[in-house]
Amino acid sequence: MAVDGEAPRPVPREVRIDKRQVRVLAHPLRMRLVGALRVKGPATATTLAEMLGTNTGATSYHLRQLAEVGLVVEDPDRGTGRQRWWQAAHDITNFEPTDFDDDPDARAAIEWIQGDQVRHLVEHAERWFATQHEWSPAWRDAFGMSDIFMTLPPARLEELKAEVWQVLERYHREADPVDSADPQARPVQVFLATYPLREEYR
Repeated sequence: MAVDGEAPRPVPREVRIDKRQVRVLAHPLRMRLVGALRVKGPATATTLAEMLGTNTGATSYHLRQLAEVGLVVEDPDRGTGRQRWWQAAHDITNFEPTDFDDDPDARAAIEWIQGDQVRHLVEHAERWFATQHEWSPAWRDAFGMSDIFMTLPPARLEELKAEVWQVLERYHREADPVDSADPQARPVQVFLATYPLREEYR
């Protein structure tokens, strides 16, 4: 959605990662680099190193590895001399775990990536618990997690995820610049997860 005088936001660039890309992406710093470029926009290796608490040499090396498989690209409009600017090649990464069933290395890589997403969620939640007292009552009520139990076949669960994702995408499209003009607006991260009910509860 665009406000008067504003151009509509571009459609998010998506990538269905292949076996080579998933093997390269399955690395703690590379995951963080792609995430930082998607959230913060184009940056140099030096800026990214400062942001992520690492050194420029390691950052430059891993950016080149990501570039070789098309997950990041140079931003030629910003580069000056020896200074190279990098940007994410896509806004969204898509995959199905079964995409990699016939490749043990790629399957191990995607399993590591899925585990890293869970570790990120846990760190995110723990950071919130440690600092929530600094936020206003409205934000403390707005943040948080909830769950619901149901019994569905796989196809229905896929439909549910797709429908919920459409809602998230709609809010994402409309959030900027409309909501960002609100002085109370803050960047937030929304996780969507579906897992089988623990066996002892079935």
